[in-house]
Amino acid sequence: MIAGGGITGWMAAAYLRVAFPERISVTLLENSSEEQCGDESTSAGMRRFFDFLGLREEEWMPACGATYTMAVRFQDWNRPGQHFYHPFEEVRSAGGFPLTEWWPRSGPSGRFDRDCFVAASLCDAGKSPRRLDDSVPSGRQDTGEIPYGYHFDAARLAGYLAGLAVRLGVRRISGELRDVRLDEHGRIDRLVTAGHGEITGDLFVDCTGFPGLLLGRALGVPRLSYEDALPNDSVVSLEVPADMRVRGIAPYTSATAVGAGWIRTVPLLDRFGIQYVHSREYCSPEEAEQVLRRAAGPEAAGAQARHEGLRPGRSRQAWKHNCVALGAAAGSVEPLAPTGASSVHHALEELVAHFPGHGSDPRLQDAFNTSVARAADEARDFAALHYQAAAREDTQYWRDAKTRSLPAALARRIASWTGRRQAPAAEPPMASPRGLTTEAYACVLLGTGGRFPSRLLPAAAGLDDEVARKEFAAVRDEARSLADGLPTQWEYFSRLAA
Repeated sequence: MIAGGGITGWMAAAYLRVAFPERISVTLLENSSEEQCGDESTSAGMRRFFDFLGLREEEWMPACGATYTMAVRFQDWNRPGQHFYHPFEEVRSAGGFPLTEWWPRSGPSGRFDRDCFVAASLCDAGKSPRRLDDSVPSGRQDTGEIPYGYHFDAARLAGYLAGLAVRLGVRRISGELRDVRLDEHGRIDRLVTAGHGEITGDLFVDCTGFPGLLLGRALGVPRLSYEDALPNDSVVSLEVPADMRVRGIAPYTSATAVGAGWIRTVPLLDRFGIQYVHSREYCSPEEAEQVLRRAAGPEAAGAQARHEGLRPGRSRQAWKHNCVALGAAAGSVEPLAPTGASSVHHALEELVAHFPGHGSDPRLQDAFNTSVARAADEARDFAALHYQAAAREDTQYWRDAKTRSLPAALARRIASWTGRRQAPAAEPPMASPRGLTTEAYACVLLGTGGRFPSRLLPAAAGLDDEVARKEFAAVRDEARSLADGLPTQWEYFSRLAA
């Protein structure tokens, strides 16, 4: 029984129905408390979600205004006019060490991202990760395809997945969730709805967004706040119609630092979404909207702004008794880290891997909770690193952001980066779905301005630079070759529509 629709609810309904076509029946209750939909930017792991459902990109992407993204472009986090990319691509190695380790000593230019990653040059050139014949170019034999994620309109994708889920047999009902009744053991027994009476189930999935009507309110699971590590508490968003043929469809998500936060831009096929993630302590809602409209340009003149609060944090248990929370009901972090749909996908993979049999097994719940909590804490640490490492200090917001509390694991990573006794590896190592590799941290530390200067690992310092120079040259040559043969995103999607 899934409570709540939107992108989270319908991702869950379709995924669970495909995962267990004969074993379970699925009912979804859409209610007025479900989370707001907006524009999403995912990590490369999201391709597995659509592959699992058997959805072809040439079918679902045009229907949802979707485009490709190969990286996040960070603008002005170091100084005005400077940008760098955090690509989804795996970094190359030379002499057994990643190029990001070699770059401070042997990098051929002032752009670590272009020197270490092919995708950075493709992003600067505005290229699609797919050729016009629909193939994905591969690098050298040991590097594989260029990884990419997606931009999409979450409301349109939710509708698309709803149609798929209903065709697969999901029962869809609409109505207000009025009450959650518990049994004598504290488990959820049934939901009380307006128009459909009482609804029972064996496993309840809470997709009701920030209110967390099942896990938080009914079962009383407390929330762990991330507000001590992250500075922002508000978001104002615009959906801006635009001629994307003229504007161009960037193959990346933009994150532009401004006076009291940062602005995210997500390009779609027929418009772009833009939002200002900020702190009310330094910027009023009215000021934030003015800043956002200036950044969006004249095309946003008639667009209606949506103001929302941010509550960074997570539930201390995402699965308690017979209730599992997904999406914002389980937790949220501002989108400097893979969150939103990517986070829901990761949780669904974990839920299927730990799905209960005929009886409940506390070990399955514990393993699920550990994995989901670790992923959320990792996303918090990664987001916090951007503020701690950013070189800009032109406003009180940015000066104060560096004084916030450092999570213990992040403090250890920074210490290892500056001391170079070891590489700044994740603690403990993260599974791949979230895309937070060691290189992800290196990209932020190298790109944001060197507030935490790197020292070479002792083992790398004793090696000949020639092996690294050859690999840097290979990245450069491959990037040039691919850029010459790839279309722009507009050219690629225009072919699909022809």
